[in-house]
Amino acid sequence: MSMRDAPLRLALGQLNATVGDLDANARKIADMAATARQEGAALVVFPELALCGYPPEDLLLKPGFLDAARATLDELAAQITGIVAVVGFPERADDVYNAAAVLADGRVVATYRKMFLPNYGVFDEHRYFQIGERPAILELNGAEIGLTICEDVWKPGPPATSEALAGAQLLANLSASPYHAGKPLERERMLAQRARDSVVAVAFCNLVGGQDELVFDGMSAVIDERGEVLARAPQFDEALTLATVDLGAVAAERLRDASHREAVRRERSNGAGMARLGSIETSEGGASPNTGGERAEPLGFEAEVYAALVTGLRDYVDKNGFDGVVVGLSGGVDSSLVALVAVDALGADRVTCAVMPSRYSSEGTQEDARTLAHNLGVRLLDLEIEGPMRAYDDLLAEAFAGREPDIAEENLQARIRGNLLMALSNKFGWLVLVTGNKSELSVGYSTLYGDMAGGFAPIKDVFKGWVYRLLRWREETAGGELVPPEIASRAPTAELRPDQRDEDSLPPYELLDRILAGYVEEDLDVAQLERQGLPREEVERTIAMVDGAEHKRRQAPPGIRISTKAFGRDRRLPITNRYSAGMAAR
Repeated sequence: MSMRDAPLRLALGQLNATVGDLDANARKIADMAATARQEGAALVVFPELALCGYPPEDLLLKPGFLDAARATLDELAAQITGIVAVVGFPERADDVYNAAAVLADGRVVATYRKMFLPNYGVFDEHRYFQIGERPAILELNGAEIGLTICEDVWKPGPPATSEALAGAQLLANLSASPYHAGKPLERERMLAQRARDSVVAVAFCNLVGGQDELVFDGMSAVIDERGEVLARAPQFDEALTLATVDLGAVAAERLRDASHREAVRRERSNGAGMARLGSIETSEGGASPNTGGERAEPLGFEAEVYAALVTGLRDYVDKNGFDGVVVGLSGGVDSSLVALVAVDALGADRVTCAVMPSRYSSEGTQEDARTLAHNLGVRLLDLEIEGPMRAYDDLLAEAFAGREPDIAEENLQARIRGNLLMALSNKFGWLVLVTGNKSELSVGYSTLYGDMAGGFAPIKDVFKGWVYRLLRWREETAGGELVPPEIASRAPTAELRPDQRDEDSLPPYELLDRILAGYVEEDLDVAQLERQGLPREEVERTIAMVDGAEHKRRQAPPGIRISTKAFGRDRRLPITNRYSAGMAAR
């Protein structure tokens, strides 16, 4: 057997990088590389921009940051021996490139520059990076390995196909692929298709962890030339995943499949465009008793979304140095879900809940809130707001004279509660968690400087229907009664006036969420939504509320992105704007 066809043992270093923490990220990379070498791997692949974290945003405009990244890379390279490590980093040259560094024998031996820069959704890479010009192949122990970075394989065609046609038996893909619900399996199916199309094995290494609004789910994988998953890393956890790839099987399949030969001839004629990064030999990475590696099972849909919320909250709190969090617990589904996520992310000892009843709060909601806090084992503060409400009424009596009580008095209650939570934050260093969901935020059913006051909004991108779904799922996993059943069965209410119900002001949530999914996430207009069987009157009312609440959403805290169109990074509309979706129907 030629070295070219020998089995290759490799590792995927799925790590949780912190943006800007160059030294800590480098230590993780060095430790994972050392472990991979001890496990007999010849190659270890790390995520896109693993050295500096993703996305570094305008840090990439700072020369000092770029220079520090390069100095850290050189220091890291000096620690890499006996194995080849491929590490994502920002390369400063004639311009700035999203690059992969090949580290071996104590030095940086080569680099590859990302060729396809995404500039849609949450991505803004054209703002920061120059486009790489050439595909690249590295020879390792006689085997040819094509290098790609994230979007390079999402686009069918070069550079991935060029590298495969030029002889690469394995494509290494460094990725920072942000999570949205359902994406992990969609992405894995895409990678399997790329492997089959080019008759090539794929080693995909994804980032994991939370970074501001974004969550990275990991689920790195090694896929063979038939599209079969040989190894899969877990979701939402750091992991070093090892696998052995039968490169001889890749070569044999290409001999049997003559359909690629014409394309190979064309690629050879254009071979001047391929960067050959040289040849490296290691003493590791030989034959293993079996091909493949450990395969973690993908999470179910509710488990996946819930894990994304837990990961995003945990990393936002920990990476920003907060000791704990505080949640205003109302006895409703939204604050209950946030409290559950907080405890699962941080532990009960780092979560404080505050019950802040007013004259309109029912005994049932308050008792349910206290019971939930007890079941979770968190510290509970009971702060009556009747006194502050009377003080505000007295203070504003003259200014409000002759006017009936209305939303102004209702919102004062929310703002009193917001002030109390912020006072606790100032005194104890706790991060205030905002409990509003995407349905409410979409239509502005929230109070500026009241229930919107806080530092982080974990369920900001979760529609109301999903709140119930996640709450039921979490209760089922508890193996016993954790959430008082009345919390999920009670009609939603803000309890800011007597007998108030959310549906007094909004369409029923089931209908509202369908309209919002179409208008907010799919950019459908009135006519298109009506053709889906949605009542025109409710569609027009909902769209008017969404459009009128843009100024509120701009002042909302960051929250965890779990959809393809989250407020903030994804959906960007002007506040001052006279266009209405109803115009499209004229």
